[in-house]
Amino acid sequence: MANSNLARRAKVVAQGLVDLASLDQKWLARWRARCNNKFINPRRLINEDKKDLKKMYSLTMFPYPSGSLHMGHLRVYSISDTLARYYRMKGYDLIHPMGWDAFGLPAENAAVERGVNPEVWTKSNIQKMKAQMELMLTDFDWSREVSTCDPEYYKHTQKIFLEFLKHGLAYRKKAEINWDPIDKTVLANEQVDSEGRSWRSGAVVEKKLLEQWFLGITKYAGALNKDLELLEDWPSKVKAMQRNWIGESKGAEIKFQVCKDAKSHLEGHLPVDILDIFTTRAETIFSVQYLALSFSHPITQFISKNDPKLREFIDRLNKDGEESEKSKEGYLLPDVYATNPLDAGVKIPLFVAPYVIGTYGSGAVMGCPAHDVRDFEFWINNMGSSSAIIHSVEPINESDYIEGEPFVSKEGKMNINSRFLEGMTTSDARIQVVKELKLIQMGYFKTNYRIRDWLISRQRYWGAPIPVIHCDSCGIVPVPDEDLPVKLPHVDKLLGRGGSPLAQIEDFVNCECPKCKKPAKRDTDTMDTFMDSSWYMFRFLDSKNESLPFDDKIASKYMPVDQYIGGVEHAILHLLYSRFVSKFFNDIKWYENDAMRGEPFKQLITQGMVHGKTFINPKNGRFLKPEEYELNENGDAIIKESGEIASVSYEKMSKSKYNGADPAECINRHGADATRAHILFQAPINDILDWEEAKIIGIERWLKKVLKLSVDLADRSETGAMCAIDARVEPDTTSNIELHNEVYDFERGIDSAFGKTPSLNTLIAYYMKYTNSLIDAMKKNDVTNDFLQYKFLNLLKFMAPVTPATCEEAFELFNYRNTRGDSYPFLLEAEWPQVSPKIESHVNYNVMIDGKMRFVHRAHENFSNASTDECISQLVTTSDGEKYLSNVEVKKVILKKDTIVIMTNQPKKQRKKKGPQNTTEK
Repeated sequence: MANSNLARRAKVVAQGLVDLASLDQKWLARWRARCNNKFINPRRLINEDKKDLKKMYSLTMFPYPSGSLHMGHLRVYSISDTLARYYRMKGYDLIHPMGWDAFGLPAENAAVERGVNPEVWTKSNIQKMKAQMELMLTDFDWSREVSTCDPEYYKHTQKIFLEFLKHGLAYRKKAEINWDPIDKTVLANEQVDSEGRSWRSGAVVEKKLLEQWFLGITKYAGALNKDLELLEDWPSKVKAMQRNWIGESKGAEIKFQVCKDAKSHLEGHLPVDILDIFTTRAETIFSVQYLALSFSHPITQFISKNDPKLREFIDRLNKDGEESEKSKEGYLLPDVYATNPLDAGVKIPLFVAPYVIGTYGSGAVMGCPAHDVRDFEFWINNMGSSSAIIHSVEPINESDYIEGEPFVSKEGKMNINSRFLEGMTTSDARIQVVKELKLIQMGYFKTNYRIRDWLISRQRYWGAPIPVIHCDSCGIVPVPDEDLPVKLPHVDKLLGRGGSPLAQIEDFVNCECPKCKKPAKRDTDTMDTFMDSSWYMFRFLDSKNESLPFDDKIASKYMPVDQYIGGVEHAILHLLYSRFVSKFFNDIKWYENDAMRGEPFKQLITQGMVHGKTFINPKNGRFLKPEEYELNENGDAIIKESGEIASVSYEKMSKSKYNGADPAECINRHGADATRAHILFQAPINDILDWEEAKIIGIERWLKKVLKLSVDLADRSETGAMCAIDARVEPDTTSNIELHNEVYDFERGIDSAFGKTPSLNTLIAYYMKYTNSLIDAMKKNDVTNDFLQYKFLNLLKFMAPVTPATCEEAFELFNYRNTRGDSYPFLLEAEWPQVSPKIESHVNYNVMIDGKMRFVHRAHENFSNASTDECISQLVTTSDGEKYLSNVEVKKVILKKDTIVIMTNQPKKQRKKKGPQNTTEK
């Protein structure tokens, strides 16, 4: 007898009245009970008992705990969770962890604004966001959870810093830095946008000179660039962005001697008398008309001490931040000049120029107005349009030269101004110049990189303290391992936005030198938060290790990450730093990953952004608030004030555009399964997704169809539905074979959608087609019950990674009429179905020869498409075909769906006439 409660629910489902949102908490509770409250996926219980499974490390970029998840989070976690559930069903040894990128400016600024401790604020947000992730039914392994603000985590971040220091890759120097005047902290170059503004506060960045800590990522620049070729499963655009940022250039380093003018008023010796300048255009050496120095160059700093005009020039342009780099303004240094290394008689003026980056190369560049657009504009701006410009390269075809403009092509020929190079091609001259410079020890071939060392110092509180001690006697002293972590001192609240309070906390600053035991001072800077996230993928593998960041054997087994999922906005910063740190770990033998040369991520999956539907006043372009318009029956937004129809566009979701959507609200309205399936269905993973909640109704209809189908199939069976989730039924009738072949294409498509390059939007389309095929087959009533039920169970297993609660509900309803008293498992305990190959269907063809039915021939259903020769050739191989068609000339063959009509040239036999014979003659 059917369970009465199940029977009532089956009736509700049959009427299409099921509430999808109600399924989430019901099945969450049951899954938890099944898993002893450790997790929410019963499949994990089965995999835990298996040995020697193939590993799969699937990692999603961990979030900053802001307190609320947005639609971008919903999208990336739906992708990640769907793939993880699939790999669990496939029987992989899966690692699918989650944690928190918890340090940083946003938490500190929020704490300042609210007058609370950032730790309290951060941990409160973590709890909120974990609850929101649960709403999405995400199956993360919380036993591996890490939070970068936990002392047990940043203890190891500090240990890693000390390891860099030990190997000469961490150093401190005075450098020109980007200063955020609002957040009052240093920014790495990567954290300044193209308009010279801070990526966080939006303030125009200023330049300052400060003592800062750096990591020597430039020593890995060659490996970071070359090893991009190993990353076959990364998007090409991400690799291109990395290559551009690393900026490998093959060229030459040329030495220019610097001299004081004979009438110079400068006191003392110049700090340097040789300028090492990198160039990719060594052949233009006889067109060098000036050298440009950075603001921080030693010669600039030396002269500025006694030149107030130069100091004013530097201060004025520094206030413009990154904008100053676009300036063509320069400052001609008096009393000094350089000489051309291949002609000491040529004096070259020195300028201080804002476009020269102090941390790139030596902070000096050569200027060739004749062969570089920027140099041309700088020369004209500072020396006047009438000043002579010296060309040493000319085009091979005279028509390619434009009078009054620089010739910038690297392909050309050398003219008379190039002295001994005259007549050479530029490529040959480039090599010859360096050979000549090497002979006099004034130059050599060199590969240079645009990337600069990683500036990790931050003048903030909410970050990992840099674990060094400054001693007047011993200098910089590393904090001993046994004294780690150097904990952040507790503060009840932070006063004022910006500025670290660490320097003002005497109990923190004052300490004893570990070497000489004399009074000393702690470093009061904290580390860039990208330092925390550069190695977290290792910590997830061994998150409870107290003595080491991670066990080398565990890391060697599970690294690299097989699948790394996140936003393309991290294509440069986070990914580049993680690659650097991972390669360093490999080099110092903290783990072994020589096959991938220490690369941490095998495959990178980048999801597009989620854009929201945005209503705009067509008259003034202003974004409309929800209370300023009403939606009519056609979905148009009618502006209340004017009655006009608002313009519509899809924009990046933001508060200022009033186009945001709350994932939790959507899930509460439609259920997690419908929401997950909808966001996967709307666009390919890499594309921007235009979110429109109204369209989710199509997904809801489909899920309700699946639930109704489960009840209908149960009702077709006298004893209730088949409950064995591992059962297999072979198609043994023509109708069964037809259904098998029809859904085969869907099953293969579902399998491939989870393949090397996931295509989860097509996955949902296959689910829907599969569902419709089963409904049609049930209506025709020619497929056997057991085979139809078997294919339905396969559909539920295929759907389980995307819509787990609906599938579990459908499986329970599928068994609601079970009268055998069998207990059945959870659907989520099932293995991934194997896709059986298509079965060739055969048809009985009636063979008509010269108008008479002669025999029946059984052949493949596509036999009707055969040619005349193919048809006859196959028929004569049969006994009946040989009897009727051998030694017969065939005139015509007509192939129909189930009939073969054959006409031959065989003459018809004369039929004898019946009646009395005339035997006598009168």
